[in-house]
Amino acid sequence: MSGVTPEATPEERPTDDVLSRVHREEHSRLLATLVRRFGDLDLAEDAAQEAMEAALRTWPAQGVPRSPPAWLTTVATRSALDRVRRDATYARRLAELHLQHGPALAPPADEGAPSGEDLPDDRLAMLMGCCHPGIAPADRIALMLRFVGSLSTAEVAQALLLPTPTLQARITRAKKRIAAARIPLAVPADPGERERRLPLVLTAISLIFTAGYSATSGDSLLRRELTAEAIRLARILHRLLPSAEAQGLLALMLLTEARSPAREDAEGVPVPLEDQDRSRWDEELIAEGLPLAQAAAARSDAGRFTIQAAIAAVHAESSRFEDTDWPQIVALYDLLLARGDDPVVRMNRAIAAGRAQTPADGLALLEQLAEEPGLRRHHPFHVALALFREELGRTEEAAAAWHRALDLVGGTAERRFIERRLARHGE
Repeated sequence: MSGVTPEATPEERPTDDVLSRVHREEHSRLLATLVRRFGDLDLAEDAAQEAMEAALRTWPAQGVPRSPPAWLTTVATRSALDRVRRDATYARRLAELHLQHGPALAPPADEGAPSGEDLPDDRLAMLMGCCHPGIAPADRIALMLRFVGSLSTAEVAQALLLPTPTLQARITRAKKRIAAARIPLAVPADPGERERRLPLVLTAISLIFTAGYSATSGDSLLRRELTAEAIRLARILHRLLPSAEAQGLLALMLLTEARSPAREDAEGVPVPLEDQDRSRWDEELIAEGLPLAQAAAARSDAGRFTIQAAIAAVHAESSRFEDTDWPQIVALYDLLLARGDDPVVRMNRAIAAGRAQTPADGLALLEQLAEEPGLRRHHPFHVALALFREELGRTEEAAAAWHRALDLVGGTAERRFIERRLARHGE
């Protein structure tokens, strides 16, 4: 039949697997597309959820469409339009936005539709929109991670070192503010305003990458759909706004992602940097990332991400853990701290100092940070304490730190790593 994309049978493409993958990889793009069209985050969330529910009902019987993202976008758009027709407030917004009405029924699974590559991708625009000055500064990153990064509320809270109820309250407050003030979640027309929003967008992309590289929930340490999405967004930003920081962030993520093949063992348990098989590091990503890091460092507008890229470059250039230039890394962390205090940076500097000097020096610096509110519930801090204490033979204190880390960790893979280390203590 001409013009119709044939469907795949359920046997050819398992519905549950496809739905899970599409939700994981495409939900943020669907949400951003709906926000761009309807200008309402709550409406977009509801329509996206209804589209996923329609897929659960339709795909098992009719088969998975050739372009699941296009199908979901069509269904979600029709769902949103149907709600607009029933609600006077949304109807006024429809008139203001000059939207075209379409049929309210969901299409069959084999309906012809543009491919996923042809669909509009508005995630970068939504990142820019979440930085609108009308949104409270403390709420902007939370919105970006929740709705563009597609992280759960608990994952966003972990990324921002906040209690989950506090984070949830921020998101709720921000959504109400956006609705009441009709804040557009879009790229600002003014180039100067785009430049002003860039640093926060870069921070959000960095946190999305971190959430994928060290997942705080689920069975896997790595969530490759998040790291790939963060790198994709960074590439676009680097092309559109080629600042040193955009270049530095892209370099940082490429050089960090290069280690991912050696980051897990055969059972999916994390492998510490000192134990990684560096022959498994991705040489192509390193070859791409190193020149970017060097070029960014030579620019006058270099900042925090450029410095972090330089740290990643030092690791990438070291063929063995023992050959790492730790004094240089400590100096680079000092440069970072000179640009603003950050407890996680101080933690990482203490770890580097413990390698550049002695484990006792590193442990002393870490223990000075024990009362930092942002680190008390940060399980990597307690892992670092435990590792240095083990090296110094302070086994009881090491076990206590491992237990504290186990209490705080969310992801299954990192939990198994900690449990292995506790087993060495007979616990």
